[in-house]
Amino acid sequence: MPMARPAMRSATRWTLLLATLAALGGARAVLQANDRQTVQAPRFEVDPLWPRPLPNHWILGSVIGVGVDSRDHVFIIHRGDSTLNQRTETGMNANPPISECCQAAPPIVEFDPAGNFVRAWGGPGQGYEWPTSNHGVAVDDKDNIWIGGNGAQDSHILKFSHDGKFLAQYGTPKQATNSNDSTHFGRVAKITFDVKAQEAYVADGYGNKRVAVLDMATGKLKRYWGAYGNKPDDARMPPYDPSAPLAQQFRNPVHCAEPSNDGLVYVCDRPNDRIQVFQKDGKFVKEMRIAPNTRGDGSVWDIAFSKDPAQKYLYLADGKNERVYVLDRQSLETLTYFGDGGRQPGQFFAVHSIATDSKGNIYTTETYEGKRLQKFTYKGIGAVKRGAQGVPWPTAPRR
Repeated sequence: MPMARPAMRSATRWTLLLATLAALGGARAVLQANDRQTVQAPRFEVDPLWPRPLPNHWILGSVIGVGVDSRDHVFIIHRGDSTLNQRTETGMNANPPISECCQAAPPIVEFDPAGNFVRAWGGPGQGYEWPTSNHGVAVDDKDNIWIGGNGAQDSHILKFSHDGKFLAQYGTPKQATNSNDSTHFGRVAKITFDVKAQEAYVADGYGNKRVAVLDMATGKLKRYWGAYGNKPDDARMPPYDPSAPLAQQFRNPVHCAEPSNDGLVYVCDRPNDRIQVFQKDGKFVKEMRIAPNTRGDGSVWDIAFSKDPAQKYLYLADGKNERVYVLDRQSLETLTYFGDGGRQPGQFFAVHSIATDSKGNIYTTETYEGKRLQKFTYKGIGAVKRGAQGVPWPTAPRR
């Protein structure tokens, strides 16, 4: 029996070694599984206390545009008239008033970075025609405010100073749809800017089916194009079918056209569930379909870029599936997404527009019955859940 002890000790050592190796292998497998479940990407938390309440018993209608100025002041544009029809909310607007609350705020509302109300203005005035259905708000490098309109008679663009003084009207209202016209527009969804070239990119839009590029100083049309760089065609298209061959024209609405720092333009072909990417001369580069089985309103509503110089990440608002995607801008791979349908902070009802400030925070607006502006605070790059994150609720404990 004593002669067996060394063999027993050796067997024990082998058993321990094998157990250790098995444990290490299991740990490695867990780490690899965790790596597959997470991704390095920007992290956000909803700020449930931003913005602060409006004065004057004001409330918002459908909020259909958001922009940020050079001081990180946030501008929104909304449709107060969509609120007036709800008599339980707007008793002050009745004639005579039937209650002490509430009334629609003016169409354009400005907030400071802390969420405090700064001023509100907009609506019909002398020298211009306010859109019948205002849509989109953009802030240029001089902090001027540009808006479009997607009403049946809205074939023009308006430009105002930072505090609401009328500066220019480009295009003539009440013109017929014509995606190849050089003098007016067709129910503009959104305007963005290439400051270096002093060009405005117009998602033109709800009537026309094109991207139009304007001189920022004169409003003169310089060039335009349709899907894949094709000449736009206004022929009626059948409803979107995710199993059909890809459409060679944009569907209405063409909802955004965002120029990047490296000379590309990212276009929201909303009902076709796709981002199309172009060079700035309209040459087609590539495309990516997002949630391609989405019908109706479509999945690609608006785009904003991360604030690093390379604009490494692209943020995409999807108002039908009620989420914000975080994509790698170069590959257009979806890394993660946050949000869900609902009324609580961090949830959405038709998330419509998206913008970023200089610190990387995201601002979103909601149309239809959403009627809301939300802030998602940038928390740096880190490991986040790949795919659906759910609601990005603050992690700090309650006090």
